[in-house]
Amino acid sequence: MTEHATEGPPRKSRGRLLLFIALPVVLAAGGAGAWFAGLFSGKAAETTTAAAAVEKPVFVDMPDIVANLNAPGRRSSYIKLRSKLEVPRAADARALQEAMPRLQDLFTTYLREVRPEELRGSAGTYRLREELMARASLAAPPAQVTDVLFVELLLQ
Repeated sequence: MTEHATEGPPRKSRGRLLLFIALPVVLAAGGAGAWFAGLFSGKAAETTTAAAAVEKPVFVDMPDIVANLNAPGRRSSYIKLRSKLEVPRAADARALQEAMPRLQDLFTTYLREVRPEELRGSAGTYRLREELMARASLAAPPAQVTDVLFVELLLQ
């Protein structure tokens, strides 16, 4: 007769051990992460409020500009431009309004040097927008113009 060796008390399963040790560690780590992320301290509400407090862009109307283009030969070409300038803050809009005579002069002077073929197609419109943005930012520092929006652009 062979008797099996006496087995000790039944082994506790590793699953229970894992449940009692790993679960509290994971929960503690998750809670600490939530705390530092600001979910428990009200920082999340402050962040949402701060995002909502970001100023909306302001649009400044430019007066209509009609200028003759630099066209070779006897035939004249003209451009009529009605645009809006986009700035990030209301303070920038006030600075642009105060510098409006300078803006009009810079825009008109630039347009008089442009040849009609330079304005053809979307690439020409893009270059015009970039040039006008650069000039507008120079006219009223520290105001920063983020975009020039064309309301009307006629070439004749």
